Amino acid sequence: MGKDIDTMKPKDKDWIEAKKRYHLTDTHIRMAKELGMNPRKFGSLANHKQEQWKAPLPEFIEKLYFKRFRRDKPENTAKNS
Repeated sequence: MGKDIDTMKPKDKDWIEAKKRYHLTDTHIRMAKELGMNPRKFGSLANHKQEQWKAPLPEFIEKLYFKRFRRDKPENTAKNS
């Protein structure tokens, strides 16, 4: 079925952990990967209650993706890996 989490690459584990912790969709993860973002740094980018001026992380990723690629979502939505 799926890969066991113990046999995964550390890089992939980081993305899975970030997806769970920050409630991101597969599309948001894919956009973040295409942008070259580091999942370990999401904590500093995420909106905290003390930092109300920050946009929620999914919105932040969408905004950066649009700014860089001039489209709302990745073109090919089929899984590549």
